Amino acid sequence: MKCRVCRGAAIIDLPRHNANFCAEHFVQMCRRQVEKAIHDHRMFDKEDRILVAVSGGKDSLAVWDLLVDLGYQADGLYIALGIGDYSDESREYAEKFAAARGLELRVVSLRDDYGYDIPTATRATGRVPCSACGMSKRHLFDRAAVDGGYDVVVTGHNLDDEAAVLFGNALRWDVEYLARQLPVLPARHGFPRKAKPLIRLSEREMAAWCIVRGIDYIVEECPMAEGNRHLGYKEALNALEERSPGTKASYYLGFLERMAPLLSELGAEESDRVRPCVRCGAATGATNESVCAFCRLVEKSAAHEPVSVEVLLRPKRRGNKVVTK
Repeated sequence: MKCRVCRGAAIIDLPRHNANFCAEHFVQMCRRQVEKAIHDHRMFDKEDRILVAVSGGKDSLAVWDLLVDLGYQADGLYIALGIGDYSDESREYAEKFAAARGLELRVVSLRDDYGYDIPTATRATGRVPCSACGMSKRHLFDRAAVDGGYDVVVTGHNLDDEAAVLFGNALRWDVEYLARQLPVLPARHGFPRKAKPLIRLSEREMAAWCIVRGIDYIVEECPMAEGNRHLGYKEALNALEERSPGTKASYYLGFLERMAPLLSELGAEESDRVRPCVRCGAATGATNESVCAFCRLVEKSAAHEPVSVEVLLRPKRRGNKVVTK
């Protein structure tokens, strides 16, 4: 297997590009794809202050590494979710990455700073774990960016992630979500600008980037993500990609080029419904609530007896049957 560029020994084959690359030219390809995404969608420039949403996984560390490598000003924010050993280990990876490169990493702890964690919030509110987690992270990343004077929040969503979300939204014809599934969401009414520079790179390519660049990351999936619908959507799209390389890129990038412009007015209408929360002052999209969803979640969760992830995931018994969900 030879590199398409230099004909040296290749380290990775990329069927959707019909090409193989050595380490040097694979890194160059990733840089070009990220630069193209940033340029084409006007995500940010070298003068902007960037806050990277860091999880300790491959994608968030890879995008942080790529941005710094390309000369952008990027700090990180890690949110300790309180998901047992998984959270402890992911935090270690994030802190080691930042320390080794002299980068600034802020840490917010749900338990220490807000009196709850994700397992407890799941039990207290009746939300599925990914819902409680996603809401908490979105609010805290937004708040940290606004309070810290950052111009944009960057997340590590890759091509696989975005194609799976698009697939789910299209299956339900969730038009409002489709209208907002863009690589960049502009700043509006207390929400910071948000950008996804990895939309042209796959999950496999990000894992390869971390290997080539010597980035250690947490490999295990979150134990509370079991049953998440998007994992099923990813499996379906992976099967299509295997039979027809390039399917994911054609599907998602084609949506951005041809369908997203037709939905842009719906996204603008939604932004007009935003108003501040009477408790925390953060922007909320709720039209009939004066208190934002995050503050309501904190109120219920902080008052609840702490619940460990082990207890939450323990199989329940109904009569003589064991129920795992």
